[in-house]
Amino acid sequence: MRKGKRVVVIGGGAAGLLAGIAAAQNGAGTVVLEKMAVPGRKMMITGKGRCNITNTCAIPDFIRNLPGNGRFLNGALRRFTNEDMMDLLESHGLPLVKERGGRVFPASGRAQDVLDTLLAILAEAGGRVVTNARAAGLVLKDGRVTGVRYCNVEDDGRKEGQDYRSASRRQEKLGPVHVLDADAAIVCTGGASYPGTGSDGNFVPVLEKLGHTVEPLLPALVPLQSEEGFTEGLDGLALKNVRATLCDNGQAVTSEFGELQFTRGTVAGPIALTLSRTAARLVHYGNQGLDLVLDLKPALDEEKLDARILRDFQEDGTRTLAEAVRRLVPQPLVAAILDAAYLDGAKAVSQVSKQERQALRETLRHFSIPLAGTLPVEAAIVTAGGVSLKEINPKTMASLKVKGLYFAGEVMDVDGYTGGFNLQAAFSSGYVAGTAAALEDTK
Repeated sequence: MRKGKRVVVIGGGAAGLLAGIAAAQNGAGTVVLEKMAVPGRKMMITGKGRCNITNTCAIPDFIRNLPGNGRFLNGALRRFTNEDMMDLLESHGLPLVKERGGRVFPASGRAQDVLDTLLAILAEAGGRVVTNARAAGLVLKDGRVTGVRYCNVEDDGRKEGQDYRSASRRQEKLGPVHVLDADAAIVCTGGASYPGTGSDGNFVPVLEKLGHTVEPLLPALVPLQSEEGFTEGLDGLALKNVRATLCDNGQAVTSEFGELQFTRGTVAGPIALTLSRTAARLVHYGNQGLDLVLDLKPALDEEKLDARILRDFQEDGTRTLAEAVRRLVPQPLVAAILDAAYLDGAKAVSQVSKQERQALRETLRHFSIPLAGTLPVEAAIVTAGGVSLKEINPKTMASLKVKGLYFAGEVMDVDGYTGGFNLQAAFSSGYVAGTAAALEDTK
């Protein structure tokens, strides 16, 4: 084992910066290649621009909040914990605050301060960042990494602050190919969500040519797309304390309790985002007939809900059915509930039959929204899929296909919920990969 190795990190996001820091701190000559004009763009938009750095929960809870193969990172999360991450930033002068749900943010509320601190730590350790540098491939000799090919990315004329979220809008002008000699390369190119931040999946063909299997890049933490016109009139509606069940051809697949929001033909909010990973996979593999079934009164069992409806009816028999339903759900839902139950809203409640009351009760418990799928991966907060974990050593993040090649962050087939879990996964895997790349014998 020798020190002073040359390590090239491909991608200057959360995983790439930690990989660079760890490699440099362990004696490697470290260069981080970032194809954007500035590193850490995606990190800058997390936590609504505040950067939800990590979460204070215990490691087993972390793994439960990484439904996309979180167990693979068990060792990495224990080697570089959430406490380690907080200590790293605080010891370099960045105060942190802990908020509801264990979420951790910079006390300043500015993601830029997190990025600046990480860049300062990297520079202090002797690492450097090269921006506007798109990795084009790897140089191999006898099955091991000996260099990284890259091109300079020329300015496309777009001003700072303009929309970078559409990959098609960014017209890159690539210069000639250069080669950086390297004893190890760490791929931290992210997934395919928010492509304008640099995370666009363009390095996937390179990895596949090297023999790696890349699981399909699918959206996770993204709004669900209702069938056209079904949620018309519900735009802006927010529902609290509801249970949503994702069904495939009438069969329940998974369920979540919490908040939903309707916006521009989509179903968003925390529980919709949580369900989206499963919905995207079902659509990708050809499943049709997806529905989101809402229990609008999950706190009441059938008997109590029926008693509640009957009590409302008996209070004023002249009240219309629409007026009675308005006492049970927000106004924008009234017409949709009546239509789904095939009920006449103008009918006096005194004239409503037992069967009609039962139809209302069933609809309140099983209000079904047909789904077309999800918004595309470009609109997702994170990407599900990536380099197959069967081809990565979980102890070092090293490739099992190519000597001297490592992975970290979202480029791997690991993803989680909101709350600081994805960033910590990136930080922990980056730290492990950087350390191993600097210290392992890759010859």
